[in-house]
Amino acid sequence: MSTSPHSPRRQRKALYTADSFERRIRMGVPLSRDLRSRFHRRSLPVRKGDTVRVLSGSFAGREERVARVDRRGYSVTLDNVTLKTADEKMKPLSLGVGHLVITRLNLSDPWRRRSMRVRDEDVTPEERGEKVAEEEEAPEVAPATEPAAAPPPSAEGPAEPVEKSSPADSATAEDDEGNEVAPAKPARRARAKSAKEEEE
Repeated sequence: MSTSPHSPRRQRKALYTADSFERRIRMGVPLSRDLRSRFHRRSLPVRKGDTVRVLSGSFAGREERVARVDRRGYSVTLDNVTLKTADEKMKPLSLGVGHLVITRLNLSDPWRRRSMRVRDEDVTPEERGEKVAEEEEAPEVAPATEPAAAPPPSAEGPAEPVEKSSPADSATAEDDEGNEVAPAKPARRARAKSAKEEEE
Protein backbone atom coordinates (compact mmCIF):
# COMPACT_ATOMS: atom_id res chain seq x y z
CA MET A 1 0.00 0.00 0.00
CA SER A 2 1.58 3.29 -1.13
CA THR A 3 0.85 6.61 0.53
CA SER A 4 0.28 9.84 -1.35
CA PRO A 5 2.95 12.57 -1.07
CA HIS A 6 0.17 14.87 0.14
CA SER A 7 -1.10 12.49 2.77
CA PRO A 8 -1.38 13.76 6.35
CA ARG A 9 1.16 11.17 7.42
CA ARG A 10 3.88 12.53 5.13
CA GLN A 11 2.98 16.14 5.84
CA ARG A 12 3.29 15.50 9.56
CA LYS A 13 6.61 13.70 9.11
CA ALA A 14 7.93 16.58 6.97
CA LEU A 15 6.93 18.99 9.74
CA TYR A 16 8.95 17.14 12.37
CA THR A 17 11.96 16.20 10.23
CA ALA A 18 12.43 19.61 8.58
CA ASP A 19 15.81 21.27 8.90
CA SER A 20 16.36 24.79 10.24
CA PHE A 21 16.05 26.43 6.82
CA GLU A 22 12.69 24.78 6.13
CA ARG A 23 11.46 25.60 9.62
CA ARG A 24 12.32 29.26 9.04
CA ILE A 25 10.11 29.31 5.95
CA ARG A 26 7.31 27.48 7.75
CA MET A 27 7.39 30.11 10.51
CA GLY A 28 6.25 32.86 8.17
CA VAL A 29 3.89 35.40 9.78
CA PRO A 30 1.50 37.61 7.77
CA LEU A 31 2.20 41.33 7.65
CA SER A 32 -0.25 44.05 8.63
CA ARG A 33 -2.03 46.02 5.92
CA ASP A 34 0.34 48.98 6.24
CA LEU A 35 3.40 46.78 5.83
CA ARG A 36 1.84 44.92 2.91
CA SER A 37 1.29 48.11 0.96
CA ARG A 38 4.74 49.39 1.85
CA PHE A 39 6.89 46.32 1.17
CA HIS A 40 4.60 44.54 -1.34
CA ARG A 41 4.89 41.29 0.60
CA ARG A 42 2.15 39.26 2.23
CA SER A 43 4.20 37.45 4.88
CA LEU A 44 7.74 37.13 6.20
CA PRO A 45 9.56 34.73 8.51
CA VAL A 46 9.36 36.12 12.03
CA ARG A 47 12.58 37.29 13.61
CA LYS A 48 13.75 38.45 17.01
CA GLY A 49 13.10 42.17 17.37
CA ASP A 50 9.94 42.25 15.27
CA THR A 51 6.81 43.71 16.83
CA VAL A 52 3.75 41.49 16.50
CA ARG A 53 0.09 41.70 17.47
CA VAL A 54 -1.62 38.71 19.09
CA LEU A 55 -4.86 37.76 17.33
CA SER A 56 -6.37 35.17 19.65
CA GLY A 57 -6.14 33.90 23.19
CA SER A 58 -6.08 35.71 26.52
CA PHE A 59 -3.50 38.20 25.18
CA ALA A 60 -5.46 39.09 22.04
CA GLY A 61 -4.94 42.65 20.85
CA ARG A 62 -1.58 43.18 22.54
CA GLU A 63 1.44 44.33 20.55
CA GLU A 64 4.75 43.13 21.91
CA ARG A 65 8.28 42.65 20.67
CA VAL A 66 9.58 39.18 19.85
CA ALA A 67 12.08 38.10 22.49
CA ARG A 68 12.89 34.61 21.19
CA VAL A 69 12.10 32.44 18.17
CA ASP A 70 12.02 28.69 18.82
CA ARG A 71 12.25 26.92 15.47
CA ARG A 72 12.35 23.51 17.08
CA GLY A 73 8.90 23.96 18.62
CA TYR A 74 7.53 26.35 15.96
CA SER A 75 6.79 28.88 18.70
CA VAL A 76 7.61 32.47 19.60
CA THR A 77 8.20 34.13 22.98
CA LEU A 78 7.14 37.77 23.41
CA ASP A 79 8.09 40.43 25.92
CA ASN A 80 5.61 41.00 28.79
CA VAL A 81 3.57 37.93 27.81
CA THR A 82 3.94 35.65 30.81
CA LEU A 83 2.07 32.90 32.62
CA LYS A 84 1.90 32.41 36.38
CA THR A 85 3.06 28.99 37.53
CA ALA A 86 1.93 27.03 40.58
CA ASP A 87 4.92 28.45 42.49
CA GLU A 88 3.58 32.00 41.91
CA LYS A 89 6.42 32.68 39.47
CA MET A 90 6.09 34.40 36.11
CA LYS A 91 7.09 32.22 33.16
CA PRO A 92 7.28 33.40 29.52
CA LEU A 93 4.41 32.03 27.47
CA SER A 94 5.17 30.50 24.06
CA LEU A 95 2.76 31.33 21.25
CA GLY A 96 2.25 29.71 17.88
CA VAL A 97 3.01 31.73 14.78
CA GLY A 98 -0.52 31.17 13.50
CA HIS A 99 -1.89 33.59 16.10
CA LEU A 100 0.35 36.56 15.20
CA VAL A 101 0.53 39.46 12.74
CA ILE A 102 3.70 41.51 12.23
CA THR A 103 3.12 45.23 12.77
CA ARG A 104 6.73 46.48 12.75
CA LEU A 105 9.78 44.86 11.20
CA ASN A 106 13.30 44.69 12.56
CA LEU A 107 15.43 45.86 9.63
CA SER A 108 18.72 46.22 11.48
CA ASP A 109 20.19 43.35 9.42
CA PRO A 110 21.44 44.54 5.99
CA TRP A 111 20.90 41.05 4.56
CA ARG A 112 17.20 41.25 5.38
CA ARG A 113 16.96 44.69 3.77
CA ARG A 114 18.62 43.38 0.61
CA SER A 115 16.36 40.32 0.46
CA MET A 116 13.30 42.57 0.77
CA ARG A 117 14.78 45.08 -1.71
CA VAL A 118 14.45 47.96 0.72
CA ARG A 119 16.66 51.02 0.33
CA ASP A 120 18.52 52.30 3.36
CA GLU A 121 16.87 55.70 2.97
CA ASP A 122 13.40 54.17 3.37
CA VAL A 123 14.22 52.54 6.72
CA THR A 124 13.23 54.47 9.85
CA PRO A 125 15.52 54.63 12.90
CA GLU A 126 13.02 52.59 14.91
CA GLU A 127 13.15 49.77 12.36
CA ARG A 128 16.94 49.81 12.49
CA GLY A 129 16.78 49.45 16.26
CA GLU A 130 18.69 52.66 16.98
CA LYS A 131 17.62 53.27 20.58
CA VAL A 132 20.73 55.31 21.36
CA ALA A 133 19.79 57.96 18.82
CA GLU A 134 16.37 58.36 20.42
CA GLU A 135 17.91 58.73 23.90
CA GLU A 136 20.33 61.37 22.60
CA GLU A 137 17.50 63.33 21.04
CA ALA A 138 15.54 63.39 24.30
CA PRO A 139 18.14 65.47 26.22
CA GLU A 140 18.36 67.88 23.28
CA VAL A 141 14.64 68.51 23.55
CA ALA A 142 14.87 69.21 27.30
CA PRO A 143 17.28 72.19 26.97
CA ALA A 144 15.03 73.59 24.25
CA THR A 145 12.20 73.78 26.79
CA GLU A 146 14.43 75.43 29.43
CA PRO A 147 15.04 78.64 27.43
CA ALA A 148 11.29 78.85 26.93
CA ALA A 149 10.93 78.82 30.73
CA ALA A 150 13.69 81.47 31.08
CA PRO A 151 11.62 84.44 29.78
CA PRO A 152 9.05 84.20 32.61
CA PRO A 153 11.69 85.17 35.23
CA SER A 154 12.50 88.27 33.16
CA ALA A 155 8.80 89.03 33.08
CA GLU A 156 8.66 88.59 36.86
CA GLY A 157 11.47 91.15 37.25
CA PRO A 158 9.19 94.18 36.81
CA ALA A 159 6.49 92.41 38.82
CA GLU A 160 8.71 92.03 41.92
CA PRO A 161 6.89 94.75 43.87
CA VAL A 162 3.65 92.85 43.35
CA GLU A 163 5.23 89.69 44.69
CA LYS A 164 6.59 91.52 47.76
CA SER A 165 3.17 92.98 48.40
CA SER A 166 1.65 89.49 48.61
CA PRO A 167 1.10 88.25 52.17
CA ALA A 168 3.23 85.14 51.74
CA ASP A 169 6.27 87.09 50.54
CA SER A 170 5.82 89.77 53.20
CA ALA A 171 5.74 87.05 55.86
CA THR A 172 8.97 85.55 54.54
CA ALA A 173 10.57 89.00 54.42
CA GLU A 174 9.61 89.66 57.98
CA ASP A 175 11.01 86.32 58.99
CA ASP A 176 14.34 87.19 57.39
CA GLU A 177 14.41 90.58 59.15
CA GLY A 178 13.71 88.96 62.52
CA ASN A 179 10.39 90.59 63.39
CA GLU A 180 7.87 89.15 65.82
CA VAL A 181 6.12 87.07 63.12
CA ALA A 182 8.26 84.02 63.82
CA PRO A 183 7.66 83.97 67.63
CA ALA A 184 3.90 84.47 67.11
CA LYS A 185 3.37 80.69 66.89
CA PRO A 186 5.05 79.91 70.23
CA ALA A 187 3.04 82.74 71.85
CA ARG A 188 -0.18 81.13 70.66
CA ARG A 189 0.98 77.78 71.98
CA ALA A 190 1.81 79.36 75.31
CA ARG A 191 -1.63 80.92 75.49
CA ALA A 192 -3.23 77.56 74.71
CA LYS A 193 -1.17 75.91 77.45
CA SER A 194 -2.08 78.56 79.96
CA ALA A 195 -5.77 78.19 79.05
CA LYS A 196 -5.55 74.44 79.63
CA GLU A 197 -3.83 74.94 82.98
CA GLU A 198 -6.55 77.38 84.06
CA GLU A 199 -9.25 74.86 83.10
CA GLU A 200 -7.55 72.20 85.19
